Amino acid sequence: MASTAAGKQRIPKVAKVKNKAPAEVQITAEQLLREAKERELELLPPPPKQKITDEEELNDYKLKKRKGFEDNIRKNRTVISNWIKYAQWEESLKEVQRARSIYERALDVDHRNITLWLKYAEMEMKNRQVNHSRNIWDRAITILPRVNAFWYKYTYMEELLGNVAGCRQVFERWMEWEPEEQAWHSYINFELRYKEVNKARLIYENFVIVHPVIKNWIKYAHFEEKHGYIAHGRKVFERAVEFFGEVQVDEYLYVAFARFEEKQKEFERVRVIYKYALDRIPKQQAQELFKNYTMFEKKFGDRRGIEDVIVSKRRFQYEEEVKANPHNYDAWFDYLRLVESDADPDTVRDVYERAIANTPPIQEKRHWRRYIYLWINYALYEELEVKDPERTRQVYQACLDLIPHKKFTFAKMWLLYAQFEIRQKHLQGARRGLGSAIGKCPKNKLFKGYIELELQLREFDRCRKLYEKYLEYSPENCTTWIKFAELETILGDVERARGIFELAIGQPRLDMPEVLWKSYIDFEIEQEEYDHTRGLYQRLLQRTQHVKVWISYGQFELSINSSDRLQKCREIYEEANKGLRSCEEKEERLMLLESWRDFEHEFGSLTTRDRVRKLLPEKVKRRRKLTAEDGSDAGWEEYYDYIFPEDTANQPNLKLLAMAKMWKKKQEDEEEAEEGDDVNDKGDDDEKDDDDEEEKDDEEKQGPEEREGEMETEQEKEKEQEMETEPEKEKDDRPLAGPSEVRESPPAGASEEKVYDDRDDDQESSSSSSSSSSSSSSSESDNDDDDDDKNDQGKEEKKKKKKKKKSDSEDD
Repeated sequence: MASTAAGKQRIPKVAKVKNKAPAEVQITAEQLLREAKERELELLPPPPKQKITDEEELNDYKLKKRKGFEDNIRKNRTVISNWIKYAQWEESLKEVQRARSIYERALDVDHRNITLWLKYAEMEMKNRQVNHSRNIWDRAITILPRVNAFWYKYTYMEELLGNVAGCRQVFERWMEWEPEEQAWHSYINFELRYKEVNKARLIYENFVIVHPVIKNWIKYAHFEEKHGYIAHGRKVFERAVEFFGEVQVDEYLYVAFARFEEKQKEFERVRVIYKYALDRIPKQQAQELFKNYTMFEKKFGDRRGIEDVIVSKRRFQYEEEVKANPHNYDAWFDYLRLVESDADPDTVRDVYERAIANTPPIQEKRHWRRYIYLWINYALYEELEVKDPERTRQVYQACLDLIPHKKFTFAKMWLLYAQFEIRQKHLQGARRGLGSAIGKCPKNKLFKGYIELELQLREFDRCRKLYEKYLEYSPENCTTWIKFAELETILGDVERARGIFELAIGQPRLDMPEVLWKSYIDFEIEQEEYDHTRGLYQRLLQRTQHVKVWISYGQFELSINSSDRLQKCREIYEEANKGLRSCEEKEERLMLLESWRDFEHEFGSLTTRDRVRKLLPEKVKRRRKLTAEDGSDAGWEEYYDYIFPEDTANQPNLKLLAMAKMWKKKQEDEEEAEEGDDVNDKGDDDEKDDDDEEEKDDEEKQGPEEREGEMETEQEKEKEQEMETEPEKEKDDRPLAGPSEVRESPPAGASEEKVYDDRDDDQESSSSSSSSSSSSSSSESDNDDDDDDKNDQGKEEKKKKKKKKKSDSEDD
């Protein structure tokens, strides 16, 4: 309200809102409160401090505060913080009775509130109200016995007051509830503070029964050790081992027991404890035990003890592996290697017997390959380490009896047995064993080993017999024939060796006949029987026309020191070239010609070199159609082909291609000439007009008889040209011999690489992408020749028209 000079009140004008539409940016109440908080617009200054000067003002102040607290409690009785604040305010005014009354009222509301009990008891303790405090703690632990804070505070107060008996009594009441481990430790520490070791021992006895954990037993033993009761400590460890047994035992108990004995210098007891534990705890759960055992042996044991620890650990690992999979032969090998390094022979034999008892379940050789080495190692151990030949012989015989020889055998085992018998100077036993092996299950390796054995013994007659048996068993084995012949050659019986070779090449089936023939030829060359060698080459060439045979034949003739060796070598090349003309493998023919070219380059003259050079083929690139397995079109493939000048059947096609190439070149030259003529068109037109006028004048000067003669000669020339083009058209119209015969004749001594297309005419028209290779395909060359003929006909028609015009003008 505002007042004017006349004393009248004036009502302020209310602002009129013209635009009542909602604002674009809406402001929420939350945003307004946040901005007010940030700007601190509602911060009120603290109330002024009021000084109370007399009792009446104090009473008024107390009444006002109590009324406020009571109002808060009346609003929400369950908020314990209001009760606590009220009681603490009364306590600050030394109104303990009022504060006690407030706490009691609060406990009536919520007697399970832990904070309320703690604040209540602390207030009584601060005001030295001991009996009240005891009363409150008793009530608290009776109502809430599982709250450890009440017990801790209660025992602390009693001990602080020096009431040891009362504190012990509280602990006893607490232990009846079997609290957590820390409560027991507090009780034990309380007794130890007053040197009550026996009572602490009794507490430990109850403690390890209430909480039967290994660490508690270890703490109990350490307690006895700390107070000098070694016998009691050892007894505690022994009771712990008995208590947990072998089911729930842990390695940490044995480690602690061993360390306890180690501190007492009882090293034998420590060793016994570790070994006892290792025998009963699984090795995967005893890593720490092994570690401590190894450290102990390094400290107080000898080298033997350390090795025993390591060996025992690894032995247990291998035992676990072979128990899990008895057919894991690799684990058996490792186990046996470990046992052999540090064990007595009886233990090693026992492990070997356990290993070889695990025969493969399936009689297939691939399953026996690893198993058979157990027997081999067993026999070698008995022979080399134990030096017991009789037991070694028994091992070999048992192994050979176990192998199913009707299905498969192991030549290695027979040969090792034979070598063992020879080392024992029992030659008949070795021969008997190998003979029975060949009789039961003949194999190439057995024959080779037996023959090698007899060769070392220089028993050549036995070697011959063995070779004969070997060849009866495997007549197609060329290596055996060659070795047999080499043996006879070494022994100086050349005719016998030659007879062996003759028998060998006469066999219907051979695995490597080329090696056999080469060995036979080399044998004859070593014996310098060149006529026999030539005969062998001739016989071999009757069987095969392989290019390497021809080249080898030529090299043989060239290597002989004779006057006509070059001529014979050249004749062989000539004959080989004629023989390989019908060969489909053009690479072999090319290889022959290249070898011939090298020969002529080294030993020939210019004439012979030119002749061979003319025989060399031209390398061309071609394309052929591929077909998939299901018959569908798989595209085109490029390959290289060789065109030999001697193949006369391909000459017409080559001539046709050459003509096509010349026509294409002519077309390109004409196009270039036309481009050059466009520049001089104007000058050429003038010159043409002058030339035409001169021609007309000359024609007018000529007589009619001369003009008729010229016409006749021109007609005769035209007929001759038509006669020449007709056979070429016939050649173009003839069907080609095949797509592979479309070739181009190269210049002599040059090998140009060209692209030819083997596709048909219909396929040619459908593939527009292959227009770049049109000059090399047969159908395109025909089209080019047809275009060439059309162009020639068009030119001839133009000439005829010109002549008709001239004749008409002359007639006029």
